[in-house]
Amino acid sequence: MTHPVLKADSSLSDWLSYLETLHPSAIDLGLGRIREVAQRLNIKLDSVVITVGGTNGKGSTCAMLEAILLAAAYKVGVYASPHLVRYNERIRLNGEMAEDAQITAQFARINEARGDLTLTYFEFSTLAALLLFQEQRVDVAVLEVGLGGRLDAVNIIDADCSIITSIDIDHAEYLGNTREQVAWEKAHIFRADRPAICADPVPPQTMLDYAQEIGAQLWLFGKDFNYSGDRQQWAYGGRNQRRAALAYPALRGANQLLNASAALAALESLHPRLAVPAQAVRAGLLRAHMPGRFQIQPGQPCVIFDVAHNPHAAAALAQNLDNMPPYPKTIAVVGMYKDKDVDGVIARMATRIDHWMCASLEGPRSMSGEELANHVHTVLASGQTPDDVLAPEAESSSHRPGVRPVARASVSKASAVVSSYNSPRLAYEAALKEASDNDRIVVFGSFATVGPILEAANDRSSS
Repeated sequence: MTHPVLKADSSLSDWLSYLETLHPSAIDLGLGRIREVAQRLNIKLDSVVITVGGTNGKGSTCAMLEAILLAAAYKVGVYASPHLVRYNERIRLNGEMAEDAQITAQFARINEARGDLTLTYFEFSTLAALLLFQEQRVDVAVLEVGLGGRLDAVNIIDADCSIITSIDIDHAEYLGNTREQVAWEKAHIFRADRPAICADPVPPQTMLDYAQEIGAQLWLFGKDFNYSGDRQQWAYGGRNQRRAALAYPALRGANQLLNASAALAALESLHPRLAVPAQAVRAGLLRAHMPGRFQIQPGQPCVIFDVAHNPHAAAALAQNLDNMPPYPKTIAVVGMYKDKDVDGVIARMATRIDHWMCASLEGPRSMSGEELANHVHTVLASGQTPDDVLAPEAESSSHRPGVRPVARASVSKASAVVSSYNSPRLAYEAALKEASDNDRIVVFGSFATVGPILEAANDRSSS
């Protein structure tokens, strides 16, 4: 296949189109190729590096770390994925998205250095972020793991501290179909003699065993760090540090205190190398922003964006919806990929939706709106939601005053209306026409569902 000749000043869109066709497969786990190119590029970060892995909660944890460290006057680089609207969201420098020219300059360097080796889209992105962080001499680099941990491109870097936010089954074809298998893969971001933070309240034994095997400094939620709170404020308690009278994070959701606690445990474990005053913690938690994570759009009707795309995340979304005041009608705009646990996600939302608007997605893993609607009909006809509706994070958080736990084994809304549409935007437009000012619209199921609708909603509000 003949590829175009691209240069540092070529457009970002041209580069991204090129990256999508360069490697034979979109996902090719393994560190051999990317490590070789990284060595050719002489990538050596002098920054403090925090790697964040887990099934859900990674993005929120990265956002809170970023906001706190910026409030403490550190120079911070964040690498996260995937993006919602613009590719530039993946690479942030001091709280701002990297500019097109900054990214394409690094792409050109990588393309020259790789020679005959091909790299995936994600591997190119990872190297570009690392090169930018090195070039900009950031004080702290926060790196979000893309998939798993052991063979993820981010794992070529030896982190000073590693965080695992949660462990559940997702990407089973790559990581295994049990929590024990998934935990073992994710645990490989841990390093010997370095802090390893686990915020999952019930970590599988395989993760504990691996941490002990390599001699990582394991910090466990409920043992080495925890949180407490009332309706007004909360407090973090770690091994040697307590941070009291904290306002609740700006990021919404019952599970955000677990993510915040993990972030604060990481910062405590890195003290005194990273000194973070109490005021920076307070300010950062209030400033942290993460689009598409239980994001409530201002105005009427109430519109909620959440990228929940697996049962674990859907359980947390379900609890967050239950903690809101009641609405006459809740309309779901949902689109999902075939390789996800579609029925599991639907089951965890089944008691909360009055009208399902199922949207078709594009791409090789896509599922049509009609196919998704058939899954919804099947789950609703079963009449029961699973007994394990609560995600571990949601279950732990449900004991906070004012937070109601999700009901278990509730009868689903078999009478709900189910419709299908050719795209997320068409489904969203239909939802807006149907909803009254007092109703609620929930957009979820995938980044590819939330992103286009969030972009359209932002365009609508700015016009």
